[in-house]
Amino acid sequence: QVHLVESGGGLVQAGGSLRLSCAASGSNFAINAMGWYRQAPGKQRELVAVIPTGGSINYADSVKGRFTISRDGAKNTVYLQMNSLKPEDTAVYYCNVVSWGRVYWGQGTQVTVSS
Repeated sequence: QVHLVESGGGLVQAGGSLRLSCAASGSNFAINAMGWYRQAPGKQRELVAVIPTGGSINYADSVKGRFTISRDGAKNTVYLQMNSLKPEDTAVYYCNVVSWGRVYWGQGTQVTVSS
């Protein structure tokens, strides 16, 4: 079992920045991938960015050049640095971890970008 704790959401004006963090904890787990998804009201949950262990980082086209995902292996923590935020980035952001083929989700953190 993997437990995820997210932090860093909030309200920001367009053009501003926020940094999300997600710490994974548990026993006897190995991380295959860590990433971030988001879900806006009335829309499906969508991939924002993902770091597979030993693989290439993948970003949604809508965030390329503005968002940066990074990972601290020693702390089992994944970060999402979000710059040049736009109102359309407003959503609940969810941390996602894949471990031993199982998918775990964080509780979600609200990001609201005002125009």
